[in-house]
Amino acid sequence: MHGNKELPWQPTQASAALEMANISESSPKDHVMSEIHLGCPPKFSGSFISHFAFSLPRDVEYIGSKYEYQVFDDSKHNQEVSLDDDGDLALPRRSKYSKDNLVVAIQHNITSSIPNVGLQVWRAELVLSDFVLHKMFTTSEFDGVVAVELGAGTGLVGMLLARVAKTVFLTDHGVEILENCARNVHLNSVMLPSKTSVHVRELDWKTSWPPNQGKSVSCQSYAWNLSEIKELERASLLLAADVIYSDDLTDALFSILQRLMAHGINKVLYLALEKRYNFSLDDLDVVANGYSRFRSYVRDEIDDGEYRKLQNRTLCSFVGRQIDLTNIPRYAKNYDRGQDVELWEIRLAKEL
Repeated sequence: MHGNKELPWQPTQASAALEMANISESSPKDHVMSEIHLGCPPKFSGSFISHFAFSLPRDVEYIGSKYEYQVFDDSKHNQEVSLDDDGDLALPRRSKYSKDNLVVAIQHNITSSIPNVGLQVWRAELVLSDFVLHKMFTTSEFDGVVAVELGAGTGLVGMLLARVAKTVFLTDHGVEILENCARNVHLNSVMLPSKTSVHVRELDWKTSWPPNQGKSVSCQSYAWNLSEIKELERASLLLAADVIYSDDLTDALFSILQRLMAHGINKVLYLALEKRYNFSLDDLDVVANGYSRFRSYVRDEIDDGEYRKLQNRTLCSFVGRQIDLTNIPRYAKNYDRGQDVELWEIRLAKEL
């Protein structure tokens, strides 16, 4: 996205390739760049504010911190949602006064080191955004929930959810990422309902939970207090996007998930990931880093009888199902989901 006018994934292939080359030449070799950053200024490698536009279904209106269907044309109200040739949501044009887009300002980096990839916007983040919006537009399931985004990065998904949620915790690790996330919350303060609480908090997956009050955080501004910890136990919804890319990180993720999901009310995790393939010397093959380890933690959803047997075991285990993305319209405009993005619904099966 260039300035406030264009989205970052709109340039021609030739200009995109040239810009990628220019960025690569001017950036450290250990830096990485997301596809979503294509279209930003050539040779630019710093922080950038982009505006992401999301389509709203024709008959959906935002009323009282909820999305509700309104009948604008009775003859067309019951028509099925249609998709264009690219799989994007096909929406009839309304009058010039129609508010058929939701725009979110995101400050993000064009490139980053591996530890700071949370400063960038990634493809799986947009897929999870599509899913969250689809739930918000078509059900009341997320209305008034307490939710936690793990590895929130720029905070895009959590801020979209905050339009209907009661409380949203945007969590990540490291001062630079947390400060950038807090900046994005500030940039979008007008979009966020006044009665919704949005907290940016540090959550290091490798430390104990609940955290020692203010002692284990890198910045006191993002420390948890006791009331927030109690509020988190009432969370029913967890979200995460693009947090599976190494075995160590995957181990840490499921360690904190087990601690979070074992306390308080029942929780569900929606996790979007992109399989990235690299040659492994250990396997002497091309593998998706972290994906096999991820699947080792998550059992496929099974029938009720087997599920009850699983719940009666001593050790906790995660049960999940892969969500068919062809059933989720693309509300985020003009991006390519690719072939390697997956979306999972995951629950904790624990001892009764």
